[in-house]
Formats: sequence, structure tokens, C-alpha cells
Amino acid sequence: MKYKIACAALALMSSVPAFAQEEPTAPVTVSGSVAMVSDYRFRGVSMTDRGMAVQGGISVSHESGAYAGVWGSNLSGWGTFGGANMELDLNAGYAVDLGGATLDVGLVWYMYPSGLDTTDFAEPYIKLSGDIGPVSALVGVAYAPKQEALGKACSDAACTIARPGDKEDNLYLWTDISSAIPNTPVTLKAHLGWSKGNSGLGPNGTSLAPTGKYLDWLVGADVAIPGTPLTLGIAYVDTDIARVEENYIRPNFSAADGKSIARSQVVFSISAAF
Repeated sequence: MKYKIACAALALMSSVPAFAQEEPTAPVTVSGSVAMVSDYRFRGVSMTDRGMAVQGGISVSHESGAYAGVWGSNLSGWGTFGGANMELDLNAGYAVDLGGATLDVGLVWYMYPSGLDTTDFAEPYIKLSGDIGPVSALVGVAYAPKQEALGKACSDAACTIARPGDKEDNLYLWTDISSAIPNTPVTLKAHLGWSKGNSGLGPNGTSLAPTGKYLDWLVGADVAIPGTPLTLGIAYVDTDIARVEENYIRPNFSAADGKSIARSQVVFSISAAF
């Protein structure tokens, strides 16, 4: 009996270090995602003629807070950017833990491969995120300094008065909130953004803020599929761009069937994270 107790005690003692030791944390983390969406909406405006898009990205982050990544999507319609059928975003930044909140400072370089010249542009950003009880919140500011890609190619709707080489800037303010419903795989989400930029056509029939100033918003939900990396999403997306403002920059600012690319739309998605 004593022998059994001694063996059990020895086994317990020998097992303690295994439980006490922590798994080593890798200094570099690689993560990514792939998704299919029924409509690629960028700041409330469809970039795919209200059609489907396949998207994906990968990010590398260091334990110091530094990170870099790449993300891509197919395009069509308003988002062709001089004939490009793809958007490729390169980003890098630094995230700092403030104790209860995270400050993230970085830059996105928007690229449109195979498009015409003067389509690519850079946009620095600052984001502050944290949790308020069960709610996760984020506020952000993105400011693209004056660049030819954001310039106003014409000073009139008919594009008869050319302004070659014009450079303009763009400001975007936004906030995101989300909250998981306890004991369910459902997360509710909402977004509100405000754009201020070039009021008209850019050098290739595009603009980050096509009507100068406007609001965009989103409300929806994500459902994580248990036992898989998959998430299903649904969102109602809309803007306050008025019809008269749309008419000012038609036919560019419309889908192939003539429908608005800035009015309300329900967007479905399926994504996988790794």
C-alpha cells in the first residue's frame, strides 16, 4: 500500500513541471483569410457592379506590435480604376497595447494592377480599439494626402473642361462595434463612416468620395460554424448619396444594368480564417 502511495506521489511530482510550463510563444505570427461575398462594398459603394467577389489576405505580425500584410479582391464597374480588374492592398503598421485598448498606426497602399497610370495611392490611418463590457468598439481616421490618383480629372459633369495632373486629398472617419450573443455562435456588428474628398470623377472615372461628402453605414451579423474555420455573414449596407448626386456622375456611377451602386443592398458572405 505504501509502495502504491509512493509511486502515485512520485508520478504526481513528475507531472507538475509539465503542467506548470507554458508553451513558448513564437515571436512572429502568420494569419490570413479567404472570403466570397455577394457584393464588394467599399465605404458603402459597390466595386463589383453589385456582383460577387472573391477576396483573400495574409498578414505577418511580430510580438513587438509591428505587422505587414497583403489583401486582394476582383473588381468591376465603378472599381475598375482605369481598366484594372483587381485591387491589391499592401499595408504595414504598428499596434501598441495601452492596457485595455490598442492603438494602431499604419498605412495602406492601394494598387490596381493592369490599370491605367495614376491609379495607385497611399492612405495612412490611426485606429483605437477596445472592449466596453461585452461590446468591442473601434474608431478610426484615414487621411490620404493630395495625390494625382485622387485628383479631379474634370471640373464639369460632362468632362469637357479637363484638369490633367490635379491632386486632391481624402478624409475618412469611421467607427465599428460588435458584440457576441452569449451561448450562441452569433456576433452582431455595425459600422458608420463619413467621407470627404473629390466631388466628381477621378482621373480614371473613379473617386474615393465620388460625391464629395457622404455617410455610409452597415448593420449585420456573423455566424461562426462550430468545428470549422468558416463564418457566414449577412449585412445591410447603405449610403446617404442622393439620386441627384448620382445622376451628376452617371453613367460611370452605375452598374451595367443602370442600377445604383450606392443604394441599399443586403450583402452575404462566407469566409474562413487561418
